[in-house]
Formats: sequence, C-alpha cells, structure tokens
Amino acid sequence: MQRTSHIELSRSSYRTNLEFLREELGDVIISSVIKGNAYGHGIRPFVELAEEHGIDHFSVFSADEAREVKNVTRHDSEVMIMGYISDEDIEWVITNDISFFLFDIHRLHKALEVAAKSGKPARIHIELETGFNRTGFTKDELTELIRCIKENDGLLKVEGVCTHYAGAESIANHVRVRKQKELFEERCTWLKREGIDIGLRHTACSAAALSYPDTRMDMVRIGILQYGFWPSRETLIRFLTRKGIERCDPLKRIICWKSEVMSVKKITRGEFVGYGTSYLAEQDTYVATVPVGYAHGYSRVLSNQGRVLIRDHRLGVIGMVNMNMMMIDISENPGIKEGEEVILIGTDGEREVSVASFGELSNQLNYELLVRIPHNIPRYIVD
Repeated sequence: MQRTSHIELSRSSYRTNLEFLREELGDVIISSVIKGNAYGHGIRPFVELAEEHGIDHFSVFSADEAREVKNVTRHDSEVMIMGYISDEDIEWVITNDISFFLFDIHRLHKALEVAAKSGKPARIHIELETGFNRTGFTKDELTELIRCIKENDGLLKVEGVCTHYAGAESIANHVRVRKQKELFEERCTWLKREGIDIGLRHTACSAAALSYPDTRMDMVRIGILQYGFWPSRETLIRFLTRKGIERCDPLKRIICWKSEVMSVKKITRGEFVGYGTSYLAEQDTYVATVPVGYAHGYSRVLSNQGRVLIRDHRLGVIGMVNMNMMMIDISENPGIKEGEEVILIGTDGEREVSVASFGELSNQLNYELLVRIPHNIPRYIVD
C-alpha cells in the first residue's frame, strides 16, 4: 500500500560527504552519529548506506537505538551509547558488547554489579565534566571511579575518555570551548598518572571537528555533516574563510522528501482557501492539494510560507497546513495534474527546497526539523 509520501537517501551524495570528511579530518576514527532516527534519515537504511561505504562505528543516544542498530547491522560494527540506559537495559548492553558513556556514580555501580553477574566486562567511555554542565564526572567523582576500576580488575574496560563542547558552532563560545579542551587534557593526564589506560580520546562533534582541528584527537563523533548539513551558517562561513575558497558548499544533502498531487481545483477570486481566513484568493487561482500535513512532520508554522517543487517550479503553500494535507498555489503552471511528483525537501533541476529554508521560516534548527519527520515514512536508498 502506497504511503502519502516517501524519503529517498542519495548514495552519491553520501559518498561525496564522506570523501570530504575523510580528506578534511585526516587519520581519525569517524563515529557516525545516528541518534534521532539518524537525524530523520532512518536508522535502518542509513546504517546500510554507511556500512556500504566503510563506516563501522556508530554512536546512538539510548539503548533502544542501539538495539535497532544491532538488528540491522551486517558487519561487526561498534555501537556506542552516549546517553540514556535504564537499569533494566544495562545487562543487555553489557552482554551484547556495546560500549557506553559512563558519567555518574549510579551508573558506575550498576555497571559493576551487572558485569560481575554476567562475567563480561562493561565497555565504558569515561565522560568528563569540563564545563557543559550536563553529564560527566567531576574531579571529585573521578577519584571514586579510579578506585573502583583498580579494585574491580577486569569488570570495567576503559575504551575511551570523552566530553562534549558547549556550542562549538558559534564563535561566541570560543573562550568556553577552549577552557573545556584545556580541562579535558588536564583530566586525561591525571587519569594516566593514576595508572588508567584511557583508550580513545574523543571530544569533537561536527562543529568542533571543523572549527577546532586540535579537538579531533583519536575519534570524532560526526552527526549533521555526514547528512550534508552544516551545524550552523557560521560554521560554513568560518570553514570557507579559513580555506580561502569562494562560497561553494562542498556537502550534498542526502535526503529528498517526496509526495504527489492529490487533487487540483480552480478557486474563484474572493474565496478563502482552507481553514479560517488566513488566505484570500486575490485572483482566480489554481490549487493543488498534497497529502502531507503537520501529522507527517510538515510544520503548521509553514502555513502561507512553505515552498515545494513541482515541475522544477518553486511554488507556495497557501492557507493553513492541515493535519494531513496542504494546499499549493499552482497558478504559475495550471497544467499540473493529479499524481505529479511534489518535492517537499530536495532538488528538482536547478531549484532546491532546503531544510535550512524551513528553519528560517519557522525559527527551528536543521536538527529539529529533520528529527521530527515521522519514523513510519518509508525511506529508500537511491543512486
């Protein structure tokens, strides 16, 4: 049964992005961040696409995402949980050789308990509190962690030490990011002096990896960049300026969200379109209805503002975006018929409807718009 819309993931665009990242980042491990349903691209198809191109390390937020990756991965890829694990899930995580961020005393003792019971070591990445003030061990808490590692030989396997920067996508946070990196390095040195083999050092997200090259260390956790988006417009401009190149985006968007025209009708001048009185036809207007609305992730804020592509024409959303439908002014090309392709996000010929343009209209981030696309919309890999 055909859905009202579907999403295509471009293999060639992903290849372009990965080539850019590998050339720019050099000889470091790339951990593909696929939290939030792979930023709306779909964990299942995206893992398949990434593994096809040699990626074998994935970062997720929670145990349920890790389980989904384990169910679809074809290779012996590494899965790392950066966030939530319930006490009930820790046993599954440890017995399935999944590594995870260790950031507080409660999780430390629970991990020790499960590791002792299962006979398998907990594969941990020690998260350090360096100034983000979200999760991570303070120096005082690290003393307890070091003691536990030493007293429970073999139960905790340190795979890495990590932290997260507070806004590397903006120059306004430069001083704060620099202080975080300095503190991270001090803590790593202290851990090593205490006899802890710290494994991989990783601190850089997409923004830090490009704007602060010295944060790349042994591994980078790359999210938004691999999908063809920039953490912020500022990050793109800083990168181009540093490289001394003209304004030319080296990344390609992987995602293309498509639907089709559901019906076409002519509206007489002076009639209102859709709910309420938000749009009044000032002239005879041809209107196409598209079976996508805010229930499908197309924000109601885009009423009378959004744009779609039909026949390589950028056409406007008119009236209120409904729960399951939106209306498009096709007066520019009244020959458009039922069943014709409608691009909600993506390119058609020389024209593009970008996620960034949505963000400018609705005051949302790229990240937020992408992850709100419902999981049940079919995703397909195309060339």
